[in-house]
Amino acid sequence: MGAGHAHRLHRPGTSPVHRLPPHTKLAAAFAFVVVVVSTPREAMWAFGLYAVLLAAVAAVARVPAGFLLKRLLIEVPFVAFAVLLPFVAEGERIEVLGLSLSVGGLWGAWNVLAKGTLGVAASVLLAATTGLRELLLGLERLKLPPLLVQIASFMVRYGDVITDEMRRMRIARESRGFEAKGVRHWAVLAKTAGALFIRSYERGERVHLAMISRGYSGAMPVIDEVTASRAQWVYALTLPAAALAVCLLGWTL
Repeated sequence: MGAGHAHRLHRPGTSPVHRLPPHTKLAAAFAFVVVVVSTPREAMWAFGLYAVLLAAVAAVARVPAGFLLKRLLIEVPFVAFAVLLPFVAEGERIEVLGLSLSVGGLWGAWNVLAKGTLGVAASVLLAATTGLRELLLGLERLKLPPLLVQIASFMVRYGDVITDEMRRMRIARESRGFEAKGVRHWAVLAKTAGALFIRSYERGERVHLAMISRGYSGAMPVIDEVTASRAQWVYALTLPAAALAVCLLGWTL
């Protein structure tokens, strides 16, 4: 996969969670999210237990609560959508603080907020304990289609390159006295986006030709072979197994 790339969500460490093979953590996170989504929304206590389980994982991984909460802000658009549901949904309505709210909308808002927050928290913990390169190796180990893994790999490799290109173009505009202040400047921004697309496309062609000249035949060489023992799988799947027990209780109680 080439050289590693750091990302803002990753928090380097040597905790037992950090040392787990990446594909075991990917499988555990995916299974946990599936279990959370499958939980009936009426079992409100179950979502509290899920939060406790994630907090326990964060404690073992030595991920501070502030680090986790700050990165949960990415779900703000979903929170806004959930807040609107009680006002726009139809059906039976109740009065809360003088406001007429839909009962179904309230349940829907709770469902989106609780499951979305838990899913995002699990993803943040995964990213905090696993580097980007490790994630790609884990996806490869889980037999994700090689083409998708390669696309993700190139996104990781060249995302910073494209971002830096955008920064240089912005500096060039500002050095010529340009400031986007209204609709009149949208044409300039559109031309900038077009120029960025052309430059990115041309760079991609040059990279592809360079890869072919070095023997690329449609598959990237595997530099590190990632394996996991049975004990590591058991350790990683403890979280989704505990969540599954909570989910089953939620359906039966």
